[in-house]
Amino acid sequence: MRLILASASPRRRELLTQAGITFTVETADINESQYPGEDPIAYTTRLAREKAQIVLARHPCEHDLVVLGADTTVTLDNTLLGKPTSPADATVMLRALSGRVHQVVTGVALLSFQKAVTHAETTSVFFQVMTEQEIAEYIATGEPMDKAGAYGIQGSAARFIPRIEGDYSNVVGLPIAAVANLLKSF
Repeated sequence: MRLILASASPRRRELLTQAGITFTVETADINESQYPGEDPIAYTTRLAREKAQIVLARHPCEHDLVVLGADTTVTLDNTLLGKPTSPADATVMLRALSGRVHQVVTGVALLSFQKAVTHAETTSVFFQVMTEQEIAEYIATGEPMDKAGAYGIQGSAARFIPRIEGDYSNVVGLPIAAVANLLKSF
């Protein structure tokens, strides 16, 4: 079996590598707009499936191929928080998360020409109260700008997160234990 990760995320590559899973990378550009009324699980699993379908379609003769698509979002009060578009947008997101509990949802799709499996993992993340200065200093690092919810638990934002409930690797961007177990079925 040959595995392709349909994602440009360096964090997903790191997690798969740390788990000892051999793979190559191909990206897929898709429209990531949320459908009206689409909940976070439906949204992330749909995007993961669409990414994997695009990459799988590029390899019509590889019947031993499995493609892994994934998409992660942060949700607070049923509102999706994607990647910030500016430092001001990141400030708004971090203020909203400060002192609150939110969920990180990652949708996963594993596709081959014989089989398709989707999975969604949800982890609750507890943020401590952040001062305006802490928010400004964190944004100044540049770290929040390419991450859903404007933070990375694996980076310096870890100091603001005293507790999670669920899979840590899911918050990083890929629920690696779930993926490893799903891969066994292929």
